Amino acid sequence: MSFTSSYLSGVALIAGRLDPEAIDEVARVLATVRDSGGRLFFLGVGGGAGHASHAVNDFRKIAGFEAYTPSDNVSELTARINDEGWETSYAAWLEGSRLCSKDAVFVFSVGGGDEERGVSMNVVRAIDVAKDRGAQIVGIVGRAGGYTAKCANACIVIPTVNEDRVTAHTEGFQAVVWHLLVFHPLIKRHQGKWESLR
Repeated sequence: MSFTSSYLSGVALIAGRLDPEAIDEVARVLATVRDSGGRLFFLGVGGGAGHASHAVNDFRKIAGFEAYTPSDNVSELTARINDEGWETSYAAWLEGSRLCSKDAVFVFSVGGGDEERGVSMNVVRAIDVAKDRGAQIVGIVGRAGGYTAKCANACIVIPTVNEDRVTAHTEGFQAVVWHLLVFHPLIKRHQGKWESLR
């Protein structure tokens, strides 16, 4: 089997193994946050930062959320990293945004952060702030044992079908699943442009 055929077979396996109830639970949490006047803060590093920026657009435009991400303001983010360090950069940004119990933090991460091994510590510390403030925590991750999955109120874990492709499959399916959420009946408020042109 070629690499491409193998990769796509993995995609099909993952699509069949996603947990619809976990996805619906994230949708319920998000709908409750929006409908109670809460804001939505997306956090991600690397590919997750790209997802966060794109998700802010769609959740604001299609789903009617007040949504933000620290990775959209490179000046503030790099100032915080330069002055206080990477580990606290997202946590300090959430504190500066006056994160409160009505709000939610949405994490895109492959591993979800790992405090013991010091991986994605900026995500770990941001989750700690969210917990301390009583904010809802949701995520789409590739590891059930990571910090996000352990701490979240609702979390979608992308099934692993090939250990050599955990990052590729997780980041690919993060985009699939958060687009599903934007168009979920509990979440969607406005028609997408191409859906309105028939």
